[in-house]
This record gives sequence, structure tokens and C-alpha cells, in this order.
Amino acid sequence: MDMLVLKGDAEPVDQKKYLEDSCKPRCVRPLIEYQACVKRVGGDETREKHCTGQYFDYWQCIDQAVATKLFAKLK
Repeated sequence: MDMLVLKGDAEPVDQKKYLEDSCKPRCVRPLIEYQACVKRVGGDETREKHCTGQYFDYWQCIDQAVATKLFAKLK
């Protein structure tokens, strides 16, 4: 699979989004932790609590899984 797919006269399509979608099942645990945090702090009216750490943990997991596939395809 090439990194950029051309469809007729259309702009190139970046495959990173598709790779991210295919890697999301590997990162279920960080996603569950993030969702639990969102549920836990949802009632915080002071807005002092947040789930930024869990959010970044989830995306770091996806990025690490994508990196091996993405960089293998770069020329």
C-alpha cells in the first residue's frame, strides 16, 4: 500500500488516518481508562479535574502502533 493514494484528479490521500483506525483495537486499555476518567470527572463543576493524561496515553499508544507501519512505507 502506498502512503499517498491518488484517485483521478483528486488530491493525494494520506494513509495515516486509515492506519490509526486499524491500530485502535490494540489500544483498548488506555481507551477504557480515558473513558472511565471522563465519566468520573463529568460531574466536576469546578472544572479543576481533567483527563488530559489519559487522553495523551491513548493517543501515544496509537501513535506508537502507527509509527512502525507508517515509517516502513516512507521512501
